Amino acid sequence: MHVDKIEPLDRRRSRVFLDGDFAFALYNGEIRRYRLEEGQELEKALYEQILREIVCRRARERALFLLKDMDRTEHELRARLKRGWYPDSAIEETMAFLKEYHYVDDLAYARKYMEAYGEKKSRAQLMQSLWRKGIDRAVAEELYNEARPDTAKQIQKLLRKKGYTGQPLSREEKGKLAAYLMRRGFSWEESKNAFLERDEYT
Repeated sequence: MHVDKIEPLDRRRSRVFLDGDFAFALYNGEIRRYRLEEGQELEKALYEQILREIVCRRARERALFLLKDMDRTEHELRARLKRGWYPDSAIEETMAFLKEYHYVDDLAYARKYMEAYGEKKSRAQLMQSLWRKGIDRAVAEELYNEARPDTAKQIQKLLRKKGYTGQPLSREEKGKLAAYLMRRGFSWEESKNAFLERDEYT
């Protein structure tokens, strides 16, 4: 393997490029320890040692640190590790480790998220949030149907926050409230029905 370039990443780290491609990022002290220099040939055994002893270990430790204070999806962790300049091989090894020991479980994460926010967010908001976190839409839909949040109750709660408790409204006032509900992810039909009759929760 040919060391094409060693490029500073920040004051403490540099990116190492092998055979024309980014290989890994190391601290400058580690680069000196392994005597890596531009233009040299890097033996495969040393390359694998660096990956195993430094890069993969560090990626795993970084992922565990990210999971220390809050659960995350596989998609979120992959993105964070990618931004940290960990190579794909280290990310794959880390994901395999996390899944094996159940540190990452997207289905469990999505179910907990639905339990926590199912009564607070609209269906559209829930689907969008889970999609951004990398949860398959079909899985999110299935969990939503299992939870079956009370949409009418959610809408009435939002309307009360806006001062509506069932009093007569003008067409313009209804339009403004309906637009507010739609911005919160509720459909036109759901928003319109909120004014047809007072809900038992008001």
